[in-house]
Amino acid sequence: MESRSNVTLPDRDLIGLILLAFVVALIVRLCCFDLAVTEGSSMSPTIPPGRIIFINRLAYGFRFPWQRHYVLRWSTPHPGDIVVLLSPQGKIAVKRCISLTEHDFFFVEGDNKAVSYDSRHYGPVPIDFITGKVVGIR
Repeated sequence: MESRSNVTLPDRDLIGLILLAFVVALIVRLCCFDLAVTEGSSMSPTIPPGRIIFINRLAYGFRFPWQRHYVLRWSTPHPGDIVVLLSPQGKIAVKRCISLTEHDFFFVEGDNKAVSYDSRHYGPVPIDFITGKVVGIR
């Protein structure tokens, strides 16, 4: 005698919807918003090590994750903005924008100047190195 299971496979529409939701979530994470955990104390006391930061990747413009240059730009960092950037050494860093130094180059510093490796060491960074703005700290 054959035994049949009463388990049914999910409907194709449901699988398609789940797949679409996954793709949309991935695009949002890569292009629009992100969460990260901070390391180091260069932004202390504003952002102590181990804090979760919420990053708006669309604060200054749109770019694809695999491109360094903005496809479309609508703003630039303002003095006081806390930005996420790719340092000239290729490391992801969180720093405060201090000033615009020349056309689309920004001077950035950590709040903890005694330990921060920033524009005082490597000079101003171009806008294309800035990948987002910190909009929340938890």
